[in-house]
Amino acid sequence: MATLLDEPPHTEASAGQRLRALTAAVRLSFTWFGTRKTLTPEQKAQAADTFGAEGEFLSAGKKLIDTKHPDFKAVTSARGRIVSYWRGISLPYPEPGIRLIRQDDVGPVNLQLTTLKADLEQAVHNLDRHFASLKSAAREQLGRLFNPADYPESLWGLFDVTWDFPSVEPPAYLQRVSSELYEQECRRVSAQFDEAVRLAEQAFLQELAQLVSHLTERLSGAEDGKPKIFRDSVVENLGEFFDRFRRLNIRSNDQLDEIVAQAQRVVRRVEPQQLRDNENLRQRVTSQLSGVQSVLDGLLVDRPRRNILRPERSEPA
Repeated sequence: MATLLDEPPHTEASAGQRLRALTAAVRLSFTWFGTRKTLTPEQKAQAADTFGAEGEFLSAGKKLIDTKHPDFKAVTSARGRIVSYWRGISLPYPEPGIRLIRQDDVGPVNLQLTTLKADLEQAVHNLDRHFASLKSAAREQLGRLFNPADYPESLWGLFDVTWDFPSVEPPAYLQRVSSELYEQECRRVSAQFDEAVRLAEQAFLQELAQLVSHLTERLSGAEDGKPKIFRDSVVENLGEFFDRFRRLNIRSNDQLDEIVAQAQRVVRRVEPQQLRDNENLRQRVTSQLSGVQSVLDGLLVDRPRRNILRPERSEPA
């Protein structure tokens, strides 16, 4: 089965077309119970009096439940795993909440998100079992600011994730209704994918720069006369980046491809323990990665974003 990297190199002008042909959009949405609430005007006025301030110049809120509770942290951790997975298997797209995945990944992505959603639901179930005690603790901590109306009977359904695979293509019916509008939408969608290419390049460059910089910093210098301590993950994260780049890269930028290949050559077959035990190896890798970092710094320049937004429309009367 063909992957994005199985295609021959293309020019940047055609990269958006390739991306459009080989990917599908996936949109992720969360329902999330708000744990903070703004004080009422009366409560804000009382707080202002305490400090001799004007209420209209004071912004104040209250925390409804203890967000440091282990079960609440488990819920937020489940959300974090969902977002990390979604971002790790996809490329950016200019519309909020939407990213691009390979078309042959639609089934596996749907299955994995279903599994992660079940993990979130289990975490919410565990949190809900302690919700009564969390409300009771909030009653004591908030004092007169406590309002039972701020709290639902149950948290079930108030923490949730949904996803779909929306079409980002021009709607076919427009071709029948107005050929001019249809052509306009075709140009806009084409520009969206050109921008997605730019965003993907920038994201890869930024991530590689951060990983290389972090590893170089840990390998260079010393603490208390000894080499700096680093975790295996500092090296392993680079390997994971190379795997993801190989899978998702659209070969739109020869400089990007080359600098990634150069970084990979530096750390190929280098194990974390070898870097700890072998000072010469550590110095060589540090020197070569510093060269990579220098090139990355030169490539990480902002380019003006293309105007890809929908034309402004007047508000209905």
